[in-house]
Amino acid sequence: MQVTRLTLQQLYLAGLAVCLLAALASPNAVANSRGVNWFDEHAAANFSGSASIHIDLSEQLAYFYKGGRLVGVSRVSSGKPGYQTSPGHFRVLSKHPNHRSSIYGSYVDKRTGRVVKADVNTREDRRPPGTFYRGAKMNYYIRFNGGVGLHASGHVPDYPASHGCVRMPPHMAQKFYRYARVGTPVKVTW
Repeated sequence: MQVTRLTLQQLYLAGLAVCLLAALASPNAVANSRGVNWFDEHAAANFSGSASIHIDLSEQLAYFYKGGRLVGVSRVSSGKPGYQTSPGHFRVLSKHPNHRSSIYGSYVDKRTGRVVKADVNTREDRRPPGTFYRGAKMNYYIRFNGGVGLHASGHVPDYPASHGCVRMPPHMAQKFYRYARVGTPVKVTW
């Protein structure tokens, strides 16, 4: 009876080892072993090959690759219901370090500089008299699909919350911005 128990224990450990090896073979396992919001700038600067970005909407994570090797992972917040970030294969179209939204922002009093109405959509909300429009900050903006792009945000919850763009913590947006070039492939998947 003791031999059977030992054999079952060995089978269990062997099965566990196979599962562990399979998990470690995937890039997501490497990311999970290091956590999120990490970026190896030395690897990004020195690995040969081109850069690419993979945004996984189901995980709310963005992966940065250089020469096919994973060099960074960031937490993201993509488009909320009604404004979902579209999956597909894209390329970086442009980059703007100090971009402001042309659609979402605030109406500000011209005399006092006080916000009169926050969270406006210029397509729907009329501008009150005596105000001007100030677009929401989208620093380190990496545009990849029409007006949709990756950008820094101070509000990056673990769920979709944006108007379609992909929000990132500022320190991670800066690193992705630094190492992505115009033309860099961007894959967005579920």
